[in-house]
Amino acid sequence: MKIEMCFIPGLKLITPDIYKDTRGIFFETWQFKKYYDNGIQDYFLQDSVSLSIKNVRRGLHYQYPHSQAKLVSVLKGEIFDVVVDIRCTSPTFGNWFGIILNDIIFNQLYIPKGFAHGYNVLSNEAIISYKLSDYYNPSDEKGISCDDPDIKIKWKKSKNSQFIMNARDAQFPLLKNIPNNQLFNEF
Repeated sequence: MKIEMCFIPGLKLITPDIYKDTRGIFFETWQFKKYYDNGIQDYFLQDSVSLSIKNVRRGLHYQYPHSQAKLVSVLKGEIFDVVVDIRCTSPTFGNWFGIILNDIIFNQLYIPKGFAHGYNVLSNEAIISYKLSDYYNPSDEKGISCDDPDIKIKWKKSKNSQFIMNARDAQFPLLKNIPNNQLFNEF
């Protein structure tokens, strides 16, 4: 597998080795030792899957204080995956990173604790897989507006289409309006 460091410290883009033949394809989505030896040293405790249709935008979600590192991959379709650094002491605080994840190269994004995460679906539908380093805790769920004018995310979408969002995600506050005690002070 190939692991690339992103410009925001801690983020890693993983591209697996894919084995193809007349029967189809095979690749590993997770092997503790390989990932551990490459600096992904979280113990993942929960796997989750979501299915979304074209133009759905989810996020930007994070969980605090029971924060979660994530390993995100697309099993079917294509998404534009986005993270925002919300580690108050990070030199890249408030910066965003976006990458297309899809079922062609089966790339993965490793997101350490201290990031808000979201995506929008570019294909007709997408099945997204998450490995999480802590359990989902509804009382710790928080979020940041996807349209925060200070962050300036350049979302990818189909021409002349509207994003589909749930009411909760559409009401998330701007990053500047979130108290520091609800963000990450570790870097």
